[in-house]
Amino acid sequence: MAIVINMPRLSDTMTEGVVAKWHANVGDTVKEGMLLAEIETDKATMDFEALPGQEGVLLHIGIGEGQTAPVDSLLCVLGAAGEDISALLQGGAPAAPAAAPVAAPAAAPVAAPAAAPVAAPAVVPVAAPAAAPVAVPAPAAVVSAPAPAPAPVLSSGRVVASPLAKRLAEEKGIDLRAVAGSGDGGRIVKRDVDSFVPETSAAVAASIFAGAEGYVDTPNTQMRKTIARRLSESKFTAPHFYLKVTVDMSAAMAARAQLNAVADAKVSFNDLVVKAAALSLKKHPAINSAWMGDFIRTYHHVHVGVAVAVEDGLLVPVVRHADAKSLQAIGAEVKSFAQKAKDKKLQPSDWEGNTFTISNLGMFGIDEFTAIINSPDACILAVGGIQEVPVVKNGQVVPGHTMKLTLSCDHRAVDGATGAAFLQTLKQYLEAPVTMLL
Repeated sequence: MAIVINMPRLSDTMTEGVVAKWHANVGDTVKEGMLLAEIETDKATMDFEALPGQEGVLLHIGIGEGQTAPVDSLLCVLGAAGEDISALLQGGAPAAPAAAPVAAPAAAPVAAPAAAPVAAPAVVPVAAPAAAPVAVPAPAAVVSAPAPAPAPVLSSGRVVASPLAKRLAEEKGIDLRAVAGSGDGGRIVKRDVDSFVPETSAAVAASIFAGAEGYVDTPNTQMRKTIARRLSESKFTAPHFYLKVTVDMSAAMAARAQLNAVADAKVSFNDLVVKAAALSLKKHPAINSAWMGDFIRTYHHVHVGVAVAVEDGLLVPVVRHADAKSLQAIGAEVKSFAQKAKDKKLQPSDWEGNTFTISNLGMFGIDEFTAIINSPDACILAVGGIQEVPVVKNGQVVPGHTMKLTLSCDHRAVDGATGAAFLQTLKQYLEAPVTMLL
């Protein structure tokens, strides 16, 4: 009896997925635990393995590589070798994908022979007369003529590519305008990028520098769609207000230098901020809370989410019990999460359960900014870069180093005075880092 495998829900926010790569082909024998496909969710690309009871011959693939499909749509069908599943496919939406592989091979043999006879006579008569009247320039014309031939492949308008194809093209330095798409509606997919030979690079460069107009339309990834939905809900649902404070980072810089002189692993300023914020949350539990509609949930534990920039947007892996961890432990965990996020190897357990979020853009040269709350958290902290500025100490203007912090608060759960008290405690920790050891 045929076994239907649907697009799995691999995260709590996943509504649709993209098949990044199939590791099994039609006709392969599938066993429990076998890697079937890599599926791109809204937050990561995850391996999908055959579960217990999902064994048999792969009879049908319902979602091709690079294609997007909603959760619970038909992913593939397993069964006995030679089993007739036509009735199953005709009974639902997957019937359309089943017809695609049949139509494609039928069209290919017809189109190929038809194109060959037409192209050959067209080229020979035209090329020969063109070269005849001109003695010396003729060879140049003949040699250069083939070079612009691929030019029609360059799109002067809309170019549609899958997220995976876009990423591979960027890694290989390939201009997607020069790639012919074999997917639905001419969509560029992974195999198109893999098989592309950049013979037209000169033509691409020529068209660009010649001032040709064009653009590339890249379909939104699952991650980008989720970011748009969640942040829109947060911004237009939660009444945000913002509190800013300037921190003297001179003592923190000196403390960091001392720590890094003896520590096995380097401590960053972000590690100091995470630790100081975690300790401040313990003293101000109202900030370590979430708006839940009919009630406010105040957490006893402190799980700090740290926003990490990735190619398609950002992820927020969670440092659990950050208040109880050392600076080195926090730093090692954040570095590990950042690498896994860039490799799209984060698991749901890595990004779920935060009680507070920190977004640090200081390393990108940003002085200050405001961040949108990562719902259902009550607050998010935006961290700017350390600036060398004149400061007043003991009535004298002297060189100093300051950093600006901005706390975004959900006014439904947090009041201004509560947020201000939290920032003052955080400021005290950062201006006297030794107090974090108490």
